[in-house]
Amino acid sequence: MYLSVENATKTFGKFTALDDVSISIEKGEFVCLLGPSGCGKTTLLRIIAGLTETDAGTVSVEGETLSNLPARKRGFGIVFQSYSLFPNMTVAENIGYGLKIRGAPNDRIAARVRELLDLIKMPTLADKFPAQLSGGQQQRIALARAIAVDPRVLLLDEPLSALDAKVRADLRGEIRHLQRSLGIPTLMVTHDQEEALALADKIICMNHGTVVQAGPPEDLYHRPATRFVADFMGTSNLIETDVIRRVQPKLLQTRPNGADAEYIACIRPEHIDLTPDAEGPATVRDISFLGNLKRLDLDSPLGPLQVETHGVDMFSPGDRLSLAIAPDHCVWVRDDLTGAGA
Repeated sequence: MYLSVENATKTFGKFTALDDVSISIEKGEFVCLLGPSGCGKTTLLRIIAGLTETDAGTVSVEGETLSNLPARKRGFGIVFQSYSLFPNMTVAENIGYGLKIRGAPNDRIAARVRELLDLIKMPTLADKFPAQLSGGQQQRIALARAIAVDPRVLLLDEPLSALDAKVRADLRGEIRHLQRSLGIPTLMVTHDQEEALALADKIICMNHGTVVQAGPPEDLYHRPATRFVADFMGTSNLIETDVIRRVQPKLLQTRPNGADAEYIACIRPEHIDLTPDAEGPATVRDISFLGNLKRLDLDSPLGPLQVETHGVDMFSPGDRLSLAIAPDHCVWVRDDLTGAGA
């Protein structure tokens, strides 16, 4: 592993922000810390950056312990949601700032700034000031400034959340392209599961100061370990075992041996096949048009269901339908939210 955090714990008064958290990042890997507000993801990033001290635990890069090093000596690049550009400096001066304070010669700074402006597709804006730029342009400059110094690790703290949807989607692709082309190990904090799925090589899903599940995006989406992960990684139909046994008993064949009553079935909306059937057991209650998809809310013997179909499929509220669910599309997850008020 390249960067590792081992047994990190942090409390603020009586609130436990991190509870014995361990994570790792490999060379060239893009990792997303994903979770709801208050789950500890930003605290963990700040500990890695050296901006917050741990109560216990260590941070290391290639075996070198960083826990006692201040942020400025860790060699990391950091991009925040708020851009944090210097308003009295030009774009070129902002990008070259880190190199300047490290004593780099002016010709090297100028060459690096030109290289990065080309890389972020803003070659003509070197003499502009931040106030003359859009939000998306400012965030591109903040990103260029962070990578100008060839950081050991790039840390991104919800860098896209202040942008509108179209700019956010465009910049998301640019960040991934930059990270892949430069090979910088990157850790990004986000609460947006779509963002994490699109960007990450590995997602670390957190809740209540702990890591709930970590792995490739495909694993967390298609094979969530718990109800929390299934819910947080997208829309899920979560169905109790007794209901499955009564209505769709063939789905029990995928239930893990020895699984207790805390396990429930998780079926994604796109994994339910629908057939018009005047005598069918399911009824369309409502339909949401999503462009290339339609989301149907159904009443069925399995309970309320959400199903996604192609936008060209013709269904109407009140239609009767038959349902088909392949056993390998039924994942059994631990119901970690029982009794938690969620």
